[in-house]
Amino acid sequence: MNVQVSPPASGVIAPPQPKTLADTGLSLVMMREILLKTMFRMNISLVSDLARAICLPLPLTQELIDLARSQKMLEATGTLHATSGSEMGYQLTDAGKSRALDALSQSEYYGALPVPLEAYGAQMKRQSVRDIKLTRPELMKGMGHLILPPDLIDNLGPAVTSGRSILMYGPPGNGKSSISNGIRAALGDRIYVPRAIEYSGQVITVYDPIVHSAAVESVDDPTALRRTGARFDNRYVHCERPTVITGGELTLDMLDLKYNPTARTYQAPLQLKASGGIFIVDDLGRQSEPPQKLVNRWIVPLEEARDILALQSGEKFTVPFDTLVIFSTNFHPNEIFDGAALRRIFFKIKVDGPNQEMFLKIFAMVARKKKMPLNEAALLHLLKVKYPTIAMNFANYQPTFLIDQMISVCEFEGIPYQMTPELIDRAWGNMFVRDEVIAK
Repeated sequence: MNVQVSPPASGVIAPPQPKTLADTGLSLVMMREILLKTMFRMNISLVSDLARAICLPLPLTQELIDLARSQKMLEATGTLHATSGSEMGYQLTDAGKSRALDALSQSEYYGALPVPLEAYGAQMKRQSVRDIKLTRPELMKGMGHLILPPDLIDNLGPAVTSGRSILMYGPPGNGKSSISNGIRAALGDRIYVPRAIEYSGQVITVYDPIVHSAAVESVDDPTALRRTGARFDNRYVHCERPTVITGGELTLDMLDLKYNPTARTYQAPLQLKASGGIFIVDDLGRQSEPPQKLVNRWIVPLEEARDILALQSGEKFTVPFDTLVIFSTNFHPNEIFDGAALRRIFFKIKVDGPNQEMFLKIFAMVARKKKMPLNEAALLHLLKVKYPTIAMNFANYQPTFLIDQMISVCEFEGIPYQMTPELIDRAWGNMFVRDEVIAK
């Protein structure tokens, strides 16, 4: 098809709505069986309800029903529904029920028709994360209230705009995770995520409400004569660019297809769900798998923008890898990677702690936000007495930690929020653990 549609809310070209059953890219047998399974499992009888369930336009759904009727798998109920205007109801015949049960024994998948892998690849090219051109003001807006040194934005901007991999490293508590989330907020636009994709007759579910945030769309009445909403292939969901965040729990098998032997269906791995968006590997080095091993798994995807997955049968196939991968670690890169692995990570950005001036700005901002009055004597005590004990190593998390500690004490003691040297000492005592020998 040559028709391309872009809804007003997004600059991304939308997947065109199929005009014929052939436009879906699926076999008639697969579509018919999903129709029968959906009617059987969801107890649906009206064409409009079926159109919504299998995500096909109403005329194509009717065409599919007519095909099943000609094969004696569906029959009209012979009555019009009082609540559905002039819609005729349909039901499975005995042959249709038998066919539905047989199809369910092969795969429990029903509902939205999948998108062929080839069509999905074409849509990913239309909405590639590598095509995003982010400006300095947009990136700064995404960072929100974060106070960052200018040179960090200088390095971060080109890295994000490139759509290539990023390694952020530095001491803990300085906002690497917050910066990663700020990058996601800066992207701002929306893409189209398939509910499921099809390869070699197998269905792989992709859309995940936990990962994908669906945009609010106007919903048309499929029976209306005039449709006012944006038209696109409803086998996709219009979503914010996805963000997948993993930490110490990440294992290599999470990057493989997940096969459910009971339902005989596949679920997309994390990186496929993150397509068109961001995949954040937080706390790299804390996983059970060595960092080197994790990055080795990404070598082909990072270099060639494609990933290789395998079915239960062992058959391997290629899927698009269109994801901005952000690694975040508290370790120095040379401690966890060899030169070959580092070469494949396109940008390496150090995120250091703030200097004293920036620390005071952050402290004042947090205090104002939490309605904690500043006190000069307390601040001098903090800077002249406490921080010299840790060689003036400031971190971005510390202002929030210290102020929250003082607030907790004030609320427990039933006194107004206040900042004193004594309260600073009590808060400081909870921020660090004193080295000592504990008798066992």
